[in-house]
Amino acid sequence: MTTHVAIQPSFADLIDLWASVRQLGTGFEFCEGPIWHPAEQHLLFSDMPGDVRRRWDRNGVREVMRPANKCNGMTYDAGLDLIVCEHSTSSLVRERPDGQHETIASHFEGMELNSPNDVVVKSDGAIYFSDPWYGRMPVFGVERPRQLGFQGVYRIPPGGGAPQLLVDRYLFDQPNGLCFCPSEDRLFVNDTVQHTIRVFDVKPDGRLGSGRIFASGIVGPEPGVPDGMKCDAQGNIWVTGPGGVWVYSIKGELIGKLRVPELVGNLTWGGPDWRTLFLTASHSLYAVETKVGPRREPYMKAAAQQPGRSAAAERPLADASPAASVSANGTKKAASGYRLDPSRCALIIQDMQNDVVMEGGAFASSGSPEHCRQQNAIANGARLAQAARARGIPVIHVWFVVEAGTPGVTMNAPLFEGLADAKALVRGTWGAAPVPGLEAQSGDHIVEKQRMSAWEGTRLETVLKALGRDIVIVTGAWTNMSIEHTARTGADKGYFMVVPEDACSTMNAEWHTASVNYALQNVCVVTDVEAVIAATDSRA
Repeated sequence: MTTHVAIQPSFADLIDLWASVRQLGTGFEFCEGPIWHPAEQHLLFSDMPGDVRRRWDRNGVREVMRPANKCNGMTYDAGLDLIVCEHSTSSLVRERPDGQHETIASHFEGMELNSPNDVVVKSDGAIYFSDPWYGRMPVFGVERPRQLGFQGVYRIPPGGGAPQLLVDRYLFDQPNGLCFCPSEDRLFVNDTVQHTIRVFDVKPDGRLGSGRIFASGIVGPEPGVPDGMKCDAQGNIWVTGPGGVWVYSIKGELIGKLRVPELVGNLTWGGPDWRTLFLTASHSLYAVETKVGPRREPYMKAAAQQPGRSAAAERPLADASPAASVSANGTKKAASGYRLDPSRCALIIQDMQNDVVMEGGAFASSGSPEHCRQQNAIANGARLAQAARARGIPVIHVWFVVEAGTPGVTMNAPLFEGLADAKALVRGTWGAAPVPGLEAQSGDHIVEKQRMSAWEGTRLETVLKALGRDIVIVTGAWTNMSIEHTARTGADKGYFMVVPEDACSTMNAEWHTASVNYALQNVCVVTDVEAVIAATDSRA
């Protein structure tokens, strides 16, 4: 078994370096265009030379369309209509569930497009696609003369209209894979011939600013070129390349390589928890479990609006009994697809103070700062807090604060003895202050405590009752102490407790995983930040 390649240590936070790449089907000619249906839980993928579209689900692989106009890239729009790049027709088309077909784009300035290749939908409904000329070559398309003398990248405005050319006509040799960053203010486009990825700022009107090289030199002795490309929830870019899939940080730093037995043409995330990465690799379809999911695309939110969903999935999470899935890092999390009523929720940020999780803090030698970094707990917590405020969910900061000399704190447990010995969390000191990025903002609430649980001897319940909140989302430090105690007590009091584990940290991964997989499973829903943000989105 070949290990994946961690060029930077952070790659191990995205995927287990020994994660198995499973073959789900083989015997195809050249696979491309994978896309996961979030409501029906199946994968579609294309086989261009074979001129066939196939579907994979738990029952295996079967054909669903032949001929298929040598289709390549596919995605869904927010209504779960299928958007397809067709090589044979040089068109971008929309296929509706009732069988209707609509041509979205086929010409630019009166001339046929080359062959739309990859496509992505922005949250405002605009469609962006690349247009190399592979579909006019033998095997991958229908050999015929080109009408355009360049290969471009285009946008279809929300609601439709003529394609808008977004880049200089001669910037790309063969523009191919494209994807947005999570905030959609940057678009990444790779070039198969130039072996590069370019990044463009997205202007308020949806057009692109001048591009710059994001990554170059995507070449090597093994088969593979820049082709399919996706962005994960953290902003990392996953692009096909020599030997499998190359992964770049949002800063353009190569951090790792996913090893795949065959040349990879494209990739997409799917599965019930969006943690399965599907890979169309020449003659086979593969899958591998990851620790991170995709950036949230419009079609991923559409499942809750589709008919035929289970009653449990339609109910608020507080009224459901969600199934659990095991993620690649070994933590058990609730399956996705549940709803949280924002009007019933409150978010707690607990003990995220300098002495607790920062280098130079009183407890730095415990390993807490390192595990906090591994979890990316501060950034994840800040992202969740920002989303909460935008949705009217109150943010409650729970801080452990003592006076100098710890008067009034009983020394009945090692934790409190350690607190006194370290002279930690003293009011007015740097150590008691919230970590940078998680400071209280206007409208937030602050609760002080002198015990592990956020409930004990505090005004937390008074605040929650005054706000009318009975779903409590708990984040912070430390997972196996303050977070676990708070979740247990909240459950005893009748509150519905939710713990997004990637916004929590403790001294090490072993303690964190043990708490998440055992104690917390009995008192709360264990999930992650991305799932909570999705579940509280009233537009979904």
